[in-house]
Amino acid sequence: MDVAARKRTLERFGLMHLGAVHENLPPARLVEAAVRRREGLLAGNGALAAKTGKRTGRSPKDRFIVEDEATRDTVGWGAVNQPFSSEAFDRILRRATSYLENLDELYVVDAHAGADPEYSLGVQVVAENAWQALFAQQLFRRPKREELDEFEPDWTVISVPGFLCDPERDGTASETFVGLDFSRKVVLVCGTAYAGEIKKSIFGVLNFVLPADQGVFPMHCSANMGEEGDVALFFGLSGTGKTTLSADPSRYLIGDDEHGWSETGIFNFEGGCYAKTIDLSEEKEPQIYHAIRFGAVLENVGIDRKTREVDYTDGSITENTRVAYPLEHIDGAVQSGQGGHPSAVLFLTADAFGVLPPISELSPEQAAYYFLSGYTAKLAGTEADMESEVEATFSTCFGAPFLPLPATTYSRMLSEKLREYGSRCYLINTGWSGGPYGEGERIDIAATREMVRAVIQGRLEPGSTRTEPFFGLNIPEEVPGVPTEILDPRATWTDKEAYDKQAERLASLFRENFLKFEGEVDREVMEAGPSA
Repeated sequence: MDVAARKRTLERFGLMHLGAVHENLPPARLVEAAVRRREGLLAGNGALAAKTGKRTGRSPKDRFIVEDEATRDTVGWGAVNQPFSSEAFDRILRRATSYLENLDELYVVDAHAGADPEYSLGVQVVAENAWQALFAQQLFRRPKREELDEFEPDWTVISVPGFLCDPERDGTASETFVGLDFSRKVVLVCGTAYAGEIKKSIFGVLNFVLPADQGVFPMHCSANMGEEGDVALFFGLSGTGKTTLSADPSRYLIGDDEHGWSETGIFNFEGGCYAKTIDLSEEKEPQIYHAIRFGAVLENVGIDRKTREVDYTDGSITENTRVAYPLEHIDGAVQSGQGGHPSAVLFLTADAFGVLPPISELSPEQAAYYFLSGYTAKLAGTEADMESEVEATFSTCFGAPFLPLPATTYSRMLSEKLREYGSRCYLINTGWSGGPYGEGERIDIAATREMVRAVIQGRLEPGSTRTEPFFGLNIPEEVPGVPTEILDPRATWTDKEAYDKQAERLASLFRENFLKFEGEVDREVMEAGPSA
């Protein structure tokens, strides 16, 4: 984009009297700027280490969507998708841009979201901080230098962590505000330096525009591909092993978090990965460990200021320590970001109740049920004010915070894709066996990898399953390389009566959660869950 065109783009949002505007700087210069401005430290492994301040994760209660003609009758409004008036958004936008005009420096990144050119979205990020510009450059797809001359943004993200809202004046929930305006095609992120808000806001945009406008199924999942071009998808909430299991040295990584499924196959929305680093080790996750080098961005990770040695066990700031790095830092990553139709779809759950089988084959109806349920469990210490050691978490479609449309829109698209392309679907429990959290043991990651490989490679004998009584799940009789005795969860418990009570408890939580979809899904889907 030429200077005049860029100026017009920024002026569209009231940005006219700016200081130095640094456009599409290479990673080395952004690292230099971040260090010069004392935004972060250069770690011993070459990564830039930054801290996000008060907010160390997403702020879902501070996320709003402007309610207007474009969204009024299409968005699934509620606790996740909170409405915000266009007038109030405009007032905050004007004050935020005035704040930016008083800064000495500003950083602009032009990028794409979507590896398939037919569905790619032009994204321009305007950032107060150099390190956030580096984050955006590494996470989104980077245009070639010659493409930047013709770049025109479809959407703009304005990130101003130093600008704090006034809830009484602005009508916000706090000093933090994440607002999506589908008419102006702008995202405004105020009062938080957590860079994940930049990434996830555009994911929310794609979850709105792709199904409605282009018939593409947007997915919160990771994806990899084998030597023969066989594609596997991994759905799962934080802590279920989505990033770990998709980063398989024997396969090629397409992406670790966000993808679309079109008529021609699947494609990555991003050009990088955003992985959790708490307790990261070279032994357990070698691909991620070696991807953290110059150009990567560490968030809230412990650093020795004298030696600059990184401590991945340090959760003193937050357990949600993160790293962002470009896909090319992963050996064997699929640089095109595209693959064919998936042969295997895996739902990952970390069941801390200890009752779900480690592997279950799902019918299309069961796939829709467990996709809409989006179950995992959270443990004591992971969130404040937990009332028990283990609590069930249901995040619709394994990504409720990012779904602007009604959830059944996405579940119908999944069912259609599974039927049309014959993809096999399995539920994989990466959680506990032999008892709940605190009593049983976490299912061995090596065994889980063998189960995943058996699914992907089609080594499970079709129809050779037995039905689990509480959830109606179909458990394979055998999985090559996996001890048969761990496949039946009840058999791993010493106290069978205690297992039955725990299983019924979790089954009732599933049924209670799914009542909200009554009347919105087919009877076959309603009946695909745990029996009463």
